[in-house]
Amino acid sequence: MCGRYTLFTPPADIEERFDASFEGSPRPRYNAAPSQSLPVITNDAPETIDTLEWGLIPHWADDRSDANRPINARAETVAEKRSFRDAYQKRRCLVLADGFYEWQETGGSKQPYRVTLDGGEPFAMAGLWERWQPPQKQTGLGEFGDGRPDGEADPVETFTIVTTEPNAVVGELHHRMAVVLQEGDEWRWLDDGDAELLQPYPDDEMTAYPVSAAVNDPSNDHPELVEEVDAAA
Repeated sequence: MCGRYTLFTPPADIEERFDASFEGSPRPRYNAAPSQSLPVITNDAPETIDTLEWGLIPHWADDRSDANRPINARAETVAEKRSFRDAYQKRRCLVLADGFYEWQETGGSKQPYRVTLDGGEPFAMAGLWERWQPPQKQTGLGEFGDGRPDGEADPVETFTIVTTEPNAVVGELHHRMAVVLQEGDEWRWLDDGDAELLQPYPDDEMTAYPVSAAVNDPSNDHPELVEEVDAAA
């Protein structure tokens, strides 16, 4: 799975790499976590790097607080599962990152590792996104006194990350990994969602190293989190 990741590459480098421009001023993320608003590129606006909340709310959900809000979607069932199938067909995105965390069982505890491409460059994980419209509420009689709603609440845009079987590097840490797209396949994913792209990234192009257990707390978000440490015995 993918439950935490990083993106602290300078914004100008990210814009050049993905040929898209940020909406607003992004902040570096050393411990991106579910429920946060994070940079993605959607198939609706591939020239823009927008921020969506991590944790998918299906468009058909009745209530935001009751929605399951999955942070990951399995590649094997993404086309059939009710929570994801409509987004898979119509609303795909690139989730931008320059590393992600996985945890390895070590004698009763878990040692976090950061996984990156060999050169440390940014990459895109395959994602799905949704736009959820909160139900209308009758807040008054309205302008015409006929009981119509006075207005609609703003829609909420969310995303989830697609996962697949791990490669040899991530397989030492976890039984699933995020789908990291090859650079030449990113726009194919946005355009047509080709299921053949949902494969493990080549293990000979990735590396993993142990990091501080401080990353376990999502409220920690500082540069020291990505520094290599001695692995727990």
